[in-house]
Amino acid sequence: MKILIIDDERSIRNSLKEILADEGYDVDVAENGAQGCTMVEKEKYSVIFCDIKMPEMDGMEVLDRFAQMGVDAAVVMISGHGDIDTAVECIKKGAFDFIQKPLDLNRILITIKNATEKVSLVKETKILKKKVYGQEMIGESAPMIHIREMIDKVAPTDARVLIIGSNGTGKELVARNLHQKSNRSTAPYVEVNCAAIPSELIESELFGHEKGAFTSAIKQHKGKFEQADGGTLFLDEIGDMSLAAQAKVLRVLQEKKLSRVGSDKDIMVDVRVLAATNKNLKEEIEKGHFREDLYHRLSVIVINVPTLDDRKDDIPLLVEHFVGQICAETGMAVRDIDPDAMQLLVDKRWTGNIRELRNVVERLLILSGERITASDVKAYVL
Repeated sequence: MKILIIDDERSIRNSLKEILADEGYDVDVAENGAQGCTMVEKEKYSVIFCDIKMPEMDGMEVLDRFAQMGVDAAVVMISGHGDIDTAVECIKKGAFDFIQKPLDLNRILITIKNATEKVSLVKETKILKKKVYGQEMIGESAPMIHIREMIDKVAPTDARVLIIGSNGTGKELVARNLHQKSNRSTAPYVEVNCAAIPSELIESELFGHEKGAFTSAIKQHKGKFEQADGGTLFLDEIGDMSLAAQAKVLRVLQEKKLSRVGSDKDIMVDVRVLAATNKNLKEEIEKGHFREDLYHRLSVIVINVPTLDDRKDDIPLLVEHFVGQICAETGMAVRDIDPDAMQLLVDKRWTGNIRELRNVVERLLILSGERITASDVKAYVL
């Protein structure tokens, strides 16, 4: 864990550095506020100790600068001239804690422990929110502008939407944005990957089962449709669903009711269904693998998600987004990408689409030096 100490008194910053280094922490020091802000721009710190009384740029100004920079480290203010009003002002500006000089070692170590837990919790919460609520759709290309316009028009309605696109293009992100912008946004959002569930279990997973319905049914189980009642159900890879399960899904869409496996009792459900596939469902219908009536029920609105090769103008924006996202999640320092390196990424053929691009960006961040160069892209990607 990296710690930064910003203090204009050499004796204090060096002695504090020595003490914390002995405790096993990786510690950097800055002799003034401006230097500290520059270091924070280049490096990721978990905890920052900052003196209040400093020449040129004092601690309060440093706090304001950190707020503008979006620094998510825990900032602990230290001062030999502190009072209650000063401490309150620091906390209002975003400081994690306030410690008076002379510094007490035990107090410092406890503060670091508490600050670390807080930073970890904030990071986990951000990651969890992204997983649960989805992420911003990145891109300003014509296809992405069209998709955003479609989402804005369709989301407030209860119309069923079929999302079509290759693997890794971001179909799940479209579905989550449709839910987020809908009138059901505060209700459950449930995802089901139809390709990942064995055909013999798909009906139980979607519609639930009663205790004793089959050998392993040791208790009653609510299916995904019931779990999503009042909200949105996203059926991913619906082209891989068995014909028997398709028939039951069709009934729910037509009658808004279902029966659990092992039961004759009807259960009413109010669910908006979104579906996605990487298959050509019209071809699957001709082969007898997909029900035509279900296709027409699902495809009230069709959104085609473009491949990354069809939206190359968005690659620089996506790379910048993934660099920031990955560095925030892992604690790595944000790195710049040389124009020549970026051009190589734009020119590359992306068979794995957005998913492949994110993996490549993460690989480059791990293996490259202070900057990502064209040589790095040639060595680790092409």
